[in-house]
Amino acid sequence: MTGDLRSLIDMAEAAHDERMIKSALKAFANSCGFERFAYLQTEGAEIRTFNSYPEEWQDVYVVSQYSQIDPVVWEAKTRMRIFSWTADDWPSRGSSKLRRFRDQAIEHGIRSGVTIPVEGSFGSTMMLTFASSAQTVDGSKLEDAQKAIRAVLAIHYRLKIIAATTIVAPKRLLSPREAMCLMWAAKGKSAPETAILTGINPRTVQHYLDKAREKLDAATVPQLVAIAKDHGLV
Repeated sequence: MTGDLRSLIDMAEAAHDERMIKSALKAFANSCGFERFAYLQTEGAEIRTFNSYPEEWQDVYVVSQYSQIDPVVWEAKTRMRIFSWTADDWPSRGSSKLRRFRDQAIEHGIRSGVTIPVEGSFGSTMMLTFASSAQTVDGSKLEDAQKAIRAVLAIHYRLKIIAATTIVAPKRLLSPREAMCLMWAAKGKSAPETAILTGINPRTVQHYLDKAREKLDAATVPQLVAIAKDHGLV
């Protein structure tokens, strides 16, 4: 399951708050050898972002309006397909704003990565980037273009739903994998069937379901599903 785009899609679909989406993206990024992720949506000069970059870098990026010159953003809009990049290819001489952008990005641990762009509605562009402080990265786990695009769309629409919906919070929030196993249970799948579908060990699936039952005070899996539906979690 580790590093599987399908699992990332499933966990994004099962998420009921931004914390769960961020947790799923962090886990996927780390399993693929990346340190950070950034979801970015651009519409004209307006940008919306959801990322794990250092807060200091986020502030610098916004204040300096770096989205207007960011080579990754420009290439994403131009190519509209998955691509790898490295800051070492950006200008390293002179005193241009682009050079300052390059130096500050590297300083904050953003030196290379892989970006998945998707064309949105009304001239918008959505992109999901996985970044590393290393000079180069291995993007082989992101080579399935269809699944990569589905992952971006799943995250995009889940964030929109979460922003527009007030969900009654349970006493304790579920982890991304607990929520994913719960989603499969809600679809009538047994623990062994969920194990086959997700690549998780059957005992681990049962462990996630048991933890979810404990958090939602459910005696059985059917009761767990019923309570989860009442809370708007499935």
